[in-house]
Amino acid sequence: VQLVESGGGSAQAGESLRLSCVASGRILRTYGVGWFRQAPGKERECVSTFNWIDGGIYYAGSVKGRFAASRDDAKNTFYLEMNNLKPEDTAVYYCAVSTRVQGATNVGLYDSWGQGTQVIVST
Repeated sequence: VQLVESGGGSAQAGESLRLSCVASGRILRTYGVGWFRQAPGKERECVSTFNWIDGGIYYAGSVKGRFAASRDDAKNTFYLEMNNLKPEDTAVYYCAVSTRVQGATNVGLYDSWGQGTQVIVST
């Protein structure tokens, strides 16, 4: 599975950005899909994960209520809508696929990663 993110850029606090992740290769319903981010000097952290089994979507506490993840199966594309952006959202954002588990927040459980897209939020 190859993943390509897009949609990053610069925004001011309070504005919105929408990230896209296009997957080439078949994404089985047994695969887990997640969005992660890594800020300078910090570890990569989970922002959101899909769980196909129960349809649930996990959000990190820092983004809950502001970010919304979705998918378009027909386009094999995943989205992360980021609203009310804050300077602390500044990071490189990645989408990732796990062939082993669903709904995991552990970076090490994901097998395929996109190249990342930079998001910079200024005050």
